Formats: sequence, structure tokens, C-alpha cells
Amino acid sequence: MEAKVKWLKRFRYISIVEGISFLVLLFIAMPLKYMMDIPLAVTYVGWAHGLLFIIYIYIVFPTARKLSWNFSKTLFALIASVLPFGPFIFDKYLTKEEKEMATS
Repeated sequence: MEAKVKWLKRFRYISIVEGISFLVLLFIAMPLKYMMDIPLAVTYVGWAHGLLFIIYIYIVFPTARKLSWNFSKTLFALIASVLPFGPFIFDKYLTKEEKEMATS
């Protein structure tokens, strides 16, 4: 059971970091580019977010397999990755799941 908790914690960490990078890209880097004519912000933040997004997608499937997620939960994880606050909403459900796993 402890191995599953570690998988879930790792996924939650990556999910939160990816979600933060997306928000920084949307609400800081993009306004800097279009309002203040600083396109370099999008270059660096976009690159970092792209890398984190790839890592997120790469780890969704092994996590789903390891934790026996059904199709809809895996799909929710994938959809959450493209919505601005999606990873944080999905994390709410994962936190509950982690607590249940830790107590059993």
C-alpha cells in the first residue's frame, strides 16, 4: 500500500507544479508579452511549462495503471491538464484518495 501512496504523492506533486506553470504562463508571461512587449517571458515560461506538461502526460498512464484508475478518472486527469485550474481541482480528489489509502 505504501508504494501506491508514493505514486500518488509523486503524481500530485507533478500535477501541482504543472498547474502553477500554466497559471504563470497565462497570467504573467502572456500579459508581459502582449501588454509590455516582453516576448522573452513566454519563451522561457512556455518552454518550462511545455516540459512539465510532457512529464505530466507521461506519468498519468503509469499512475493510472498502478492505482487502478478507471477510464473516467484517467480522462479527468488528462482533461485537468489542459484547463487553467484543472490540476488543482483534480488534486482535491487525489488528496481525499491519498488520505483513504494512508488510513487503510
